[in-house]
This record gives sequence, structure tokens and C-alpha cells, in this order.
Amino acid sequence: MRKRLGGFRPSRRLLFAAGTAAAASTVAAGSTVEASAAISPGAYGSGVLSAWEGFAKAISNEAQIRRTRETDGVFMFGDSIGVQDGPALARQLAQLGINMAVHSWAGRPVTPAVDALEAWAAQYGLPHRIVMSVGSNDIFVPPVVAAQIERTMQIVGDERTVYWVNIQAARTALGPDIKVADQRNSAWINLQLAEGARRHDNLRIVHWAEHLASSPNRLSRLLRDGLHPSRPLGQNARNGLIVSAIKSS
Repeated sequence: MRKRLGGFRPSRRLLFAAGTAAAASTVAAGSTVEASAAISPGAYGSGVLSAWEGFAKAISNEAQIRRTRETDGVFMFGDSIGVQDGPALARQLAQLGINMAVHSWAGRPVTPAVDALEAWAAQYGLPHRIVMSVGSNDIFVPPVVAAQIERTMQIVGDERTVYWVNIQAARTALGPDIKVADQRNSAWINLQLAEGARRHDNLRIVHWAEHLASSPNRLSRLLRDGLHPSRPLGQNARNGLIVSAIKSS
């Protein structure tokens, strides 16, 4: 399905600019990021994905999942940013009368996140709004994302809306070559998301990368380690973009 070309349309130039801005950033190193165990660059320059299955996770219980489905709330599938920022997002949505159920797992790339979406769709059914807060852990193998975007849209069908937060990664604890690779790979992933949004009317991009790049001081103020939102400023900014996207639909 072709996307209606209205509203904000990120160009390839702007998406890459959102990346290179952070690659040149000199913000101070923050706490260890979920994939920092990979020091030696892999094929794409960012390193190798860590074994994430033992990392922190936040998964709603069955009662909350069913309540959210029955009230047509929001399902969110996330990584460590979802683990960190999900509770605050749930509180914001609750103020609007919207329930949220989450399946977030630190370090998780997009493919197993879509596996979780597929499992919930089969077991519980899906509400009409899905938030995908994943992709940061795909900087290690960026080309896989396009197929998982298409898989997501096949699972949700044409009658539901997917809000996918695009990514910004340039891990400040690592060396300059890796930071540049992170940024290049972030831009690559964001281009795949933009292409997916052009194909599907019901895929809405939440423009986190562009928000960060739109002002010189946002990278240092809104990210604590080149990847994760700072708290409360970055968390509030990113969650605010998600809420605004949901409210505008």
C-alpha cells in the first residue's frame, strides 16, 4: 500500500544529517549501553550484538495484556529504551484514558521483537495501535530491518496503525570510528523505516532522530550515552513525540 504523502516527509539528506550530527558530537560518556560488550567492529563497523537474553526486561502480565486488548489500548514492543521509558509512557497514556501493555527487553534487536508481536497477535489479538520502539540494536546488522518492517505490517494488517520510533545511536563510550559507524548504520535503518512508511499508509514514523538533530544542544541534553534518553529531559521528549503521534491519528 502506498503512503499518502502529507505532513512531514524526511528526505534521505535529512535522515543522514540526523546521523552525522551525532557522530561529530563530543558529549561525555554515560553508563554502559546494551551492546557495549562488542568492542571489535564487525562487518558493519558497530561491533557484534551481545547475548541479550539475560538482560533486563519488562513484560506485562496476562491480565494487563487482555485489559489493553479489550479496551483497544496500545501494545508496545521495545528494547532497553522501552524498559527505561515505558512506565512513564504508560502514565502519560493513562491520563488520556488509554491502557498500554508492553513487551520490552534490553539488548533485543528487531527480529525477536516482531516474534513477540506475532505471538501476542496469535494469543490475544491486537489493538488498533502498536508502538514499535526497536531498532537501536540492529546497528550491528542493519540490512535485516526492512524485511522485519514488512513482516510487522503483514502481522498487523491494514486496519491497525503502527507507530515506529526511528533511532539515533552514536555510543559515546566507544571510539570515534565506532561512533561514526553507529551513526551511519542508524541512518541506514531510518531510511528503511522511511521507505516502509511510503509503502504503508498505516505505518507512522515517530521522528526521534530528526528531533535530536534539529537543535545543536539536543544530543547532549536528551541523550545520556549517545543512545539512551536522559531522564527526565530525553525521556519526556521522546515519550512526548510518541503520545503526540498517537493523539494525532
